[in-house]
Amino acid sequence: AVKAPGFGDRRKDMLGDIAVIAGAKYVVNDELAVKMEDISLSDLGTAKNVRITKDTTTIIGSVDSNSEVIASRTNQIKAQMESSTSDYDKEKLKERLAKLCGGVAVLKVGGSSEVEVKERKDRV
Repeated sequence: AVKAPGFGDRRKDMLGDIAVIAGAKYVVNDELAVKMEDISLSDLGTAKNVRITKDTTTIIGSVDSNSEVIASRTNQIKAQMESSTSDYDKEKLKERLAKLCGGVAVLKVGGSSEVEVKERKDRV
């Protein structure tokens, strides 16, 4: 099992973002009251590549991405950013937007000592 990202309502929003990317039906909703036995494999969506480690899960691209649905979701997030008054909420929405648009990168920095690693991180 993989732990869902975020907490509370943010978790639901992030799961919705993942569903949009994977082309899945978003069934994690209390109002829908969908039973597990009513869900088929096609409802779960697909991805080009999924990497799971002890600490992280990375979902890369959709097999059949629907750019209209992704564009609609990004517009929805942008509207939430404009209407939000909290800087914290705006920052979290900006992070979601970057992840949804593929603007996320993970850089792994190494070195022969801890001091060298810290110096290289500072340079990046």
